[in-house]
Amino acid sequence: MSGASRGTAAGLPVREAVAGAVSRLGEAGVASPRFDAEELAAFVLGVSRSALVAAGSFSAEQADRFAGLVDERARRVPLQHLTGVAGFRYLELAVGPGVFVPRPETELLAGWGLDTLRAAGLERPVVVDLCTGSGAIALAVAHECPGAEVHGVERESHAIAWARRNAGARASAGDPPIDLVQGDATAGAVLAELDGTVDLVLTNPPYVPDGAFVVPEVAEHDPGAALWGGPDGLAVVRLLADRAAALLRPGGWLGIEHADAQGEALPRLLAAAGYWDDIADHRDLAGRDRFTTARRR
Repeated sequence: MSGASRGTAAGLPVREAVAGAVSRLGEAGVASPRFDAEELAAFVLGVSRSALVAAGSFSAEQADRFAGLVDERARRVPLQHLTGVAGFRYLELAVGPGVFVPRPETELLAGWGLDTLRAAGLERPVVVDLCTGSGAIALAVAHECPGAEVHGVERESHAIAWARRNAGARASAGDPPIDLVQGDATAGAVLAELDGTVDLVLTNPPYVPDGAFVVPEVAEHDPGAALWGGPDGLAVVRLLADRAAALLRPGGWLGIEHADAQGEALPRLLAAAGYWDDIADHRDLAGRDRFTTARRR
């Protein structure tokens, strides 16, 4: 559905316009063409994707808007940048240029952290999200564990602006407020007042090895500071693990997301540091190594 064919979609049933978009997005190499086409159609109509089965036809204005969004998605602009939101567990977060779009894989890390807090039975656990980006992990913890004291750290100005926007929206919706700090998550001065008292540290750091292939949605639209982690992808992770060790109380837990090729290297790194017990790696829903957990010795 190119710009030249937009006018022909006016008055077409939504299902036919979506079918054309699916074909266009598939040819452009989009990984989930049907899902994305339906999401864009629902966004234009202001309905949920499940409600599309009852949708009639686009108006001329809606058809033109839908075609324009499909054109952008075919150019590999992220779906979340086009709709302005990304789902993360039970939340919808505002995202756009300058912030890393949260991924479903990271929901597993957040879920592990929440399960760990519930099993510990702490009345007011202290949780730190290093490299918080949009605030996804920190806000999910605050939403699902409202008794927690949650802190998020982010260095990049554009990213923390998105996190603050999301934190304000969640607070307005009734969630507990979180503490957001702009600073280098690897620096000892950041949250130094919490050293030795934190129950759980979670982080989705930059871990992509320099020069590795990533899809255009990531390479051209996610901020580089959230992606690249040095020659082996673990340069920032090494520093974050040391910072987490200082923040955590004895027996406190750490969870770090990593690239699928780092499922052996990261546990070895933690084991060699000498701070950690109960080191384990976890797979994502596709069976790929995805995050490592450990307990502060």
